[in-house]
Amino acid sequence: VEAGPVGGTPRSGNRLAVSYSGGADSVAVAAMLPDAPFVHFQRVSHPRVPNRWTHYRADVLARLAEKTGRELTVVRSDLEFTLAEPRPGYPEHHAVAAGALLLADELDLGGLAFGYELGSRWLGGDRYLLRYTPDNPMWAPHGAWGRAFAAAGVHIVLPVGGVSEAVTMRLALNSPLREQVRWCLRGVEGPCGTCGKCLYKELIQAAVERRPLRTAVGPKRPVARKWQEPPPYGGQEMIEYGCARVPGVEGTVFGRAAGFLGATEASTAWLDRCYPPAVEEIPEPWRKEVHDFMAAEVGFMSEAEARRVETWGMTRGSAQGPR
Repeated sequence: VEAGPVGGTPRSGNRLAVSYSGGADSVAVAAMLPDAPFVHFQRVSHPRVPNRWTHYRADVLARLAEKTGRELTVVRSDLEFTLAEPRPGYPEHHAVAAGALLLADELDLGGLAFGYELGSRWLGGDRYLLRYTPDNPMWAPHGAWGRAFAAAGVHIVLPVGGVSEAVTMRLALNSPLREQVRWCLRGVEGPCGTCGKCLYKELIQAAVERRPLRTAVGPKRPVARKWQEPPPYGGQEMIEYGCARVPGVEGTVFGRAAGFLGATEASTAWLDRCYPPAVEEIPEPWRKEVHDFMAAEVGFMSEAEARRVETWGMTRGSAQGPR
């Protein structure tokens, strides 16, 4: 479906807002754009659709968003209950932008910044393709969604689209919003520590902090079963990164994966830097701010490192991409 203005003057806006979800990637975007307002999507129950995801604490995340002290617009909607079965999804897909689009004139929005990083934008998009995706249909500016948003005068902007989850984790943990970071919404006082996402993010955080893994999840738990099998893995670039840096990883739930991958710090060093084309596709009004931040805080990949991104999923050796 192609969408565009029909008659009249296309709308435009001057401000860039952050579609704030409270996870490490979203907080990293907030750290990069300290003056940007937040628009937060909060799901509420539908009067006729049962809530089969009651342990998913959207109310907790909304309160955490308020605690950031940033300019905040909370959009409450039961939209997801009509879109997803058997439960609503995580607040990170295009539907969560509905409120920002409807409020675009009131907020003078010209762009909406999402926390999608290198793995989501360039290494497979939905994490199941497991290959380089420059034409990612979900997040490429020239893709169907990018064009639709642009037609509404609200460009999709991915400030961390060129960096890995290791970089966004580091930026989030070093930001003033560290205490509000929450990638798991199953708990009230903090992440549950037992779900698959908590396990994955713990590996990344432990790698960034250069410390042993802290988890009670064993290899026989369902959420850990995939790491006992050979690759490919979803988010494999970060599994390689973590296995190469976490002390004693061989004795953890990721031990078998580490053996299969054979990753080293040298083979994963490209994940500590920014992929230049990701900055080039930032809309012009906000490109320099993102570029300057990346240059000062992260650094850019060399041509050889960028080639690692562009050949992802094409090679077969361990620590060279999915097989």
